[in-house]
Amino acid sequence: MKYRNVGKSGLKVSEIAVGSWMTDLQGSEKAAVAEQTIRQAYEAGVNFFDCADAYSGGEAEKFLGKILKDYRRSSYVVSSKVFFPTGGGANEWGLSRKHIFENIDRTLTNMGMDYIDLYYCHRFDPTTPMEETLRALSDLVAQGKILYYGVSEEWGAARIVQAEQIIEKYHLYPLTVIQPQYHMMDRYIEHEIMEVCENYGIGITPFSPLAQGLLTGKYKKGQPYPEGSRATHQADKQVNQLLTDENLDKVEKMSRIAEKLGTNMSVLALAWILRKPIISSVITGASKPEQLENNIAASGFQIPQDALEEIEKILGFTKFERHVG
Repeated sequence: MKYRNVGKSGLKVSEIAVGSWMTDLQGSEKAAVAEQTIRQAYEAGVNFFDCADAYSGGEAEKFLGKILKDYRRSSYVVSSKVFFPTGGGANEWGLSRKHIFENIDRTLTNMGMDYIDLYYCHRFDPTTPMEETLRALSDLVAQGKILYYGVSEEWGAARIVQAEQIIEKYHLYPLTVIQPQYHMMDRYIEHEIMEVCENYGIGITPFSPLAQGLLTGKYKKGQPYPEGSRATHQADKQVNQLLTDENLDKVEKMSRIAEKLGTNMSVLALAWILRKPIISSVITGASKPEQLENNIAASGFQIPQDALEEIEKILGFTKFERHVG
């Protein structure tokens, strides 16, 4: 496993992280598999575990904290997030100082920890002044309850720049990281956000790097969805919307590139994200240890330049630029 700094901070995280968004805790058997996967990840060198207060109503935080307590606190990095409702009250959601302060205590209790390494704003809150949110997060750093903080994709490039101006004006602790969706089929952060992060030294820890399973290569055009796959049971059907003939054709072509390189589509897709130095870590999900082993193989995997150029032709991405005249 290889490690990278989170932006310009001194914090080092494994190139492959394990997230808890899709962790299935329903039933003792599934919980046992999830625990085995987390422990196997740790033993393989993964030191970054991502979670959120909203995952499974707080149960994911409790589950992860219970497992990680068996290891030295200094040996791993754990993150959580704040924004979504934790109750029915008017102040039990969002990014107000009140909710942030109350929610970090809830998260720390859930995880059984004294501090969280990374704390993200899960969404943007238009009902709260940005200055209030940033001051609250900076104060949590000063209190030692969190070590670094970050934001989600919904903040956008303009909001990140605005945040940096507020941070500079009031001499707050820095914004360290952003967690957007980013994969071969969704490259919107390359339009503006990635450059802003590079300019300010903000690390990027993408989620959904395999496009919810599309980029594993397990879905084939004209064939039934694999039994038990996300496309057969996901309630919001996000992955189904990605399973177009055009996307499946692209994956098939890239799978041939992966085969030539002696690997598979999943490894190629993860290594493709890691081609960018501004990427600190890729947050992956794994429902079983075999998937984890495959994801970990992407750390340190170098895609040759000619293969990268071939991939670019297949993807057909064009960065947005507006020219007048």
